[in-house]
Amino acid sequence: MRTYKVVDAFSNRPFLGNPVAVVLDAEGLSDAEMQAIARWTNLSETTFLLPATAPGADYRLRIFTPRSELPFAGHPTLGSAHAIIEAGRFTPRDGLLVQECGAGLVKIAVEGQGADRTLTLSLPPARSRTLSGDEVAELEAILGQPVLKDDAPALINVGPAWVVAELENAETVLGLKPDFARSAVFEKKLGATGLTVFGKHRGGEAEIEVRSFAPSCGVEEDPVCGSGNGSVAVFRSSHRMPSAEGFSYVASQGQQVGRDGRIFIAVDDRGGVTVGGKCVTCVEGQLVY
Repeated sequence: MRTYKVVDAFSNRPFLGNPVAVVLDAEGLSDAEMQAIARWTNLSETTFLLPATAPGADYRLRIFTPRSELPFAGHPTLGSAHAIIEAGRFTPRDGLLVQECGAGLVKIAVEGQGADRTLTLSLPPARSRTLSGDEVAELEAILGQPVLKDDAPALINVGPAWVVAELENAETVLGLKPDFARSAVFEKKLGATGLTVFGKHRGGEAEIEVRSFAPSCGVEEDPVCGSGNGSVAVFRSSHRMPSAEGFSYVASQGQQVGRDGRIFIAVDDRGGVTVGGKCVTCVEGQLVY
């Protein structure tokens, strides 16, 4: 029997965020067994809590999609931290947890309690390259919409690698109907996890609307994507140099799949990115395994 939670990330209201399945007693599971469980949950990610092996880490987290393991992902990192704190497995020290994962050590700042708790991760260093003209043309064919080219679309790798592009506005983003089969081929060709696109709102709480598509990983649309939003922040920062104070904003994601996520982004004066949000547990139980 293994303790198991499903946590909605980027929302403190059940069923409106992005769910991650968290197995809190993962010791003894093989790679194949972890992958089988992730395939069975059929969520965009399932995580497995293990003892840390790196100095300075509180715990080790392995992250699986239904098809493969990821070195890092945003909403699983925050949702798992919420589950770990709630279960009393680890307590933040000076407001911080340190997660070990395939991308290295990830710091998670913790503020508040319960439904008011906000968890904020420091995004791993990013690598990026600008897409070629032919790649941009294929991206537009997949999306069925032109992308803005003043800030050229880019492949941004923060552990997961996202093709990032800006569209005309939030309404255009919300109206997309991508060609998922064609996208999966494109993603594999570029070595990308998926596509993340964004457009500006004309007002309201959120500055931008974001959508993330990863059919090559078995996830046509990720409801609220932490690494995708982090990659968007890297993209925006690279074209809008941070001031002495940096900048921050709120992104919204998930409307087209019945969710209502809110992601808190901050970029410091050196371009360092943090991704934050609230979380809520929706399922508690045990895996008979």
